[in-house]
Amino acid sequence: MSDTVLVTCGDPAGIGPEIAAKAWAAGERFVWIGDPLHLPTGTPWREIGEGEAPGNGSLAVLRQDFAASAQPGRPDPANAAGVIAAIERAVRLVSAGKAGAICTAPINKKALKDGAGFAFPGHTEFLAHLAGVGRVVMMLACPGLRVVPATIHIPLSEVPSMLTEALLEETIRITHAGLVRDFGLPDPRIAVAGLNPHAGEGGAMGWEEERMIRPLVTRLSAEGLTVTGPWPADTMFHAAARARYDVAVCAYHDQALIPIKTIDFAGGVNVTLGLPFVRTSPDHGTAYDIAGQGRADPASLIAALRLARDMATARRT
Repeated sequence: MSDTVLVTCGDPAGIGPEIAAKAWAAGERFVWIGDPLHLPTGTPWREIGEGEAPGNGSLAVLRQDFAASAQPGRPDPANAAGVIAAIERAVRLVSAGKAGAICTAPINKKALKDGAGFAFPGHTEFLAHLAGVGRVVMMLACPGLRVVPATIHIPLSEVPSMLTEALLEETIRITHAGLVRDFGLPDPRIAVAGLNPHAGEGGAMGWEEERMIRPLVTRLSAEGLTVTGPWPADTMFHAAARARYDVAVCAYHDQALIPIKTIDFAGGVNVTLGLPFVRTSPDHGTAYDIAGQGRADPASLIAALRLARDMATARRT
């Protein structure tokens, strides 16, 4: 299998093309899938064929012609089909062994829905659909921390009803398998956060920990998984606490994302666990407000590219 990382263009009106050009100029090597007319003016590029290594010199491009030009900061539904086609092409190539991993630039779900009837909440669900798998897990990673939110893009008021034992168990199992396969950790240490303040404080501040989370942790531990908790979320993320686990499984979106974005805002990477191929993404959006201004920081994309290569290598060993 090729060890090439494919970078999908994302929304061409966002910062995706700009950070790809900057990452290449910084020495990263990958193959970019998109319309070269959307790259920043003056970007040196060369067209290559499917399965061809990126090499050096100009930015390696798998050309994907789009219906419209790109206006920075102004998403155009006319380009929706091209964005989707780039993702589909990347999945086809990595599934055929012509690439080792996919790194996706940010998309705009509304533009995709308006322009092409995109019926998925986001990248992750679309990739799972293309791969033919059911449940996948979103993990955010930086050198000092890995976090997994068990529930993701739902209102906070819905979290207690959505955080079921079955959901939490499946999240923990997929996370465990992903760390073994993609990160080379034979016995990953998983810390599970409580839902309530002080992890419920014995039931005084909520019942979920004692009735659901703790019994689940006990059962999984008896099976041989190194799982601990429930831990109070407010004391899980200082340096000494982070040294005691390899990943924190959290109850909801902000409980997981606030600490990692505080620790490493520019270098965080979005990883999808549970796919038959490696997928990473920079941990930011389209950034329309700065698109086309030359201000976009490629640090998160560079981190995502490097992690994708490391994960692909771990899968091969």
